[in-house]
Amino acid sequence: MKLVLAEACRVIARAGLAEDILGHVSARTPGGDAVLVRSRSPQERGLLFTTPADIHEVGDKDDTLPLGYRAPNEFPIHSQVLKARRDVNSVVHAHAPSVVACDLAGLELRPIVGAYNIPAMRMASEGIPLYPRSLLINNDELGAAVAATLGDRPACVLRGHGVVTVGETVEQAVVRALNLEILARMTLDANRPGTVPPEVPEEDMSAMPDLGSTFNDMYVWQYQRAQLELAGLGLRR
Repeated sequence: MKLVLAEACRVIARAGLAEDILGHVSARTPGGDAVLVRSRSPQERGLLFTTPADIHEVGDKDDTLPLGYRAPNEFPIHSQVLKARRDVNSVVHAHAPSVVACDLAGLELRPIVGAYNIPAMRMASEGIPLYPRSLLINNDELGAAVAATLGDRPACVLRGHGVVTVGETVEQAVVRALNLEILARMTLDANRPGTVPPEVPEEDMSAMPDLGSTFNDMYVWQYQRAQLELAGLGLRR
């Protein structure tokens, strides 16, 4: 699992969702009592260069780790979301720039694409909730507020800050973050001429099949891993 989490950090960084040292990915431990999360040490080099040695288990009340590592300041996002959502096993927090730009420009992430990106369309059609405060989520109270905003959805936007996505697997949580950023980039592009792009008609949404988690998540994940390998950023398995 540490290897997968390290790969996840590299994927979101290479995709532009986590500039330099910002952002983190977590997973529930098998027993469910602690969280494996990307942590930081004095030798921090950024998410793009995350290794399994940067992934550590953190209990709900304990942010002191061995070897000079510390849990991220915004660990409460992970601990509180995983506490509230027993149906998910992984959380991504990333500073997705296009998502933030859309929100600040007053552009709602609507289902304006169809077969171009079906998972993004479905997330948008169900509504992507917004946490309205632009601050560091660095205590349990704020983490619980983010979890409440997320509710039962796969993703939420943090105003002036970034995104939180969740999944049954690390791969699913990461791909959802990637899809959200893709939708946001398309939204920005479509609105540049001053037009308001139409939403996909309900009839067309209903006609689109569920291609399943293998197609929607694992194939995309395998592509992203291949991209890391091509860039010389692959991790030895």
